[in-house]
Amino acid sequence: MEKAYKAMSSAGAGSVALGIIMIVTGITTGIITIINGVRLLKHKNEITF
Repeated sequence: MEKAYKAMSSAGAGSVALGIIMIVTGITTGIITIINGVRLLKHKNEITF
């Protein structure tokens, strides 16, 4: 019983850590995408065909 408890505790902690990393990565990716979109919209007048 003790062994199973320790295994579940480690798995839970790993899942929480992975979730935090995924949230930070998602927010960072979103911010970079928004910045690139704003830059494209800002410079669209300079494009000539």
